[in-house]
Amino acid sequence: MSHQLYPGYLNLKEEIHKRVEEGYNILRRCTLCGRQCKKNRFIERGICGGELLPMVSSYNLHFGEEPPISGSRGSGTVFFTGCSLSCVFCQNYPISQQRIGNEISIEKLAEYMLSLQYEGAHNINLVTPTHYVPQILASLELAIEKGLSIPIVYNTGGYDSPETLSLLRGIVDIYLPDAKYSDDQLAFRYSGVKRYVDINREAICEMHSQVGELLVDEGIAVEGILVRHLVLPSHIENTRGVLQFLKTVSPDTKISLMGQYFPCNRAKDYPEINQKLSTTEYREAVSIMHSLSLEGYIQG
Repeated sequence: MSHQLYPGYLNLKEEIHKRVEEGYNILRRCTLCGRQCKKNRFIERGICGGELLPMVSSYNLHFGEEPPISGSRGSGTVFFTGCSLSCVFCQNYPISQQRIGNEISIEKLAEYMLSLQYEGAHNINLVTPTHYVPQILASLELAIEKGLSIPIVYNTGGYDSPETLSLLRGIVDIYLPDAKYSDDQLAFRYSGVKRYVDINREAICEMHSQVGELLVDEGIAVEGILVRHLVLPSHIENTRGVLQFLKTVSPDTKISLMGQYFPCNRAKDYPEINQKLSTTEYREAVSIMHSLSLEGYIQG
């Protein structure tokens, strides 16, 4: 981990401990994500499905991420259950919405991270982490003390509050957020959340201010931000709006333009997205990306 703000180990340890305390205070009236549900996570479940202890569906070496994230040895992914979004087309809905997984201790989560590092992972990839940030920080405090040293990837749906992201400054090395929508009506229709556009854009700007452009060394991401956008069928203007915004964040913002949409979960109830993304639509999205002189990763 680079953790450029904290040059000494003791300073880093003290800073993470301080962030852990701040994070657990937030859990008493939870505002970790854009929903701001204010549930007391010590005694009740948030709208995200999260309680006090983290729930994890799996942890493993993952080779299906973008090339600089997976590399040759795999990304050490930890999949958390629950989610602050309720996407009708979510491909991981058994994990995100049905909460299929196991409740684990802070110590066990630290063990998972260390195990993935031992197996050769290029990084620790925290998938859907927003609603468990305080618990993750507590686990990192233990794991770093025991030798965790590879980059931390924060793999999020992008509906994070600024307060949450401030806890991660100098600790997260690589941000991997979604930018799903440029239209709040679509965000409410398909993900059940309000003000997604403003919240997502503020979050991405904060992430960019923390880590800057994506830095890749010998094919492997070291730090920076890589923004994902899933192209939805029948909604090319939504994609155009997202890409136009990302251009304003920085003309050098790296994009992962994803074309793997297919209807699952509850997408059958929405005729306009109850179909696979066509080759023509994806090519148009790629054309828009190129017209804006944005670079990144596209799918064949």
